[in-house]
Amino acid sequence: MSQSGYPLILAIETATPCCSVAITEGGQQGGRVLAALTLCGTVTHSQRLLTRIGQLLEETAVTWSMLDGVAVSIGPGSFTGLRIGMATAKGLAFAGNRPLLGVSTLTSLASSCSSAKKICAALDARKKQVYAAFFRRSPSGRLEQNTATVVVAPEQLAAGIGEPVYMVGDAVAVYGEYWREVLGDRYEAAPAQLHLPSAASLGLIAAEQLQRGELLHPGSAVPLYVRASEAELNLAATGTGRLPQRATIQP
Repeated sequence: MSQSGYPLILAIETATPCCSVAITEGGQQGGRVLAALTLCGTVTHSQRLLTRIGQLLEETAVTWSMLDGVAVSIGPGSFTGLRIGMATAKGLAFAGNRPLLGVSTLTSLASSCSSAKKICAALDARKKQVYAAFFRRSPSGRLEQNTATVVVAPEQLAAGIGEPVYMVGDAVAVYGEYWREVLGDRYEAAPAQLHLPSAASLGLIAAEQLQRGELLHPGSAVPLYVRASEAELNLAATGTGRLPQRATIQP
């Protein structure tokens, strides 16, 4: 716990090729980012993640005993990235005897759009599909997800948009021009700097989850993949396997 009395969170975001780590203090209202680092490139997340986390702790003079929780992006996103992030967060939470918290990648994206009333967070899922979910802000400013998280074709997503929506996520770089053409004045895109999920946003959300007691169980927590992997699909097709259930947050 910080001297201010607000939760200190170590946040890990590995859902996309540009991963990030951050140390945050407090929640979305009045909270702050003590330090953050973004890692992009061809080197796998696992090769630099722990080094960067150690660097952050040193820069901020935050010790493990001061941390109130370890937060991780649960997805959707890159299968490999999500697995690395989850494994790293589980290991750190276990070693430091700290609560493990999970935040949806799409919720983290939507939270950065502070002034928008209706938001669609969308990540490129490859194979001409996107991961997406819709959010609204209540009159009090609270962000609420009002649809399930789905993986759909960009055309299907557009067909379900009947009112103006604020689009955010890296799928905008891939399908933004198409959506602008078919949706017209129902389409507005967030600034480019908001299209990648960030550990900073994740940490601020996680602090509020910690206060509500919304924790992940380290022994059973798995990423929110949404779509089955190629290996799982192949096993299911041959009758030698089955598609797994995707349980995530446990109260």
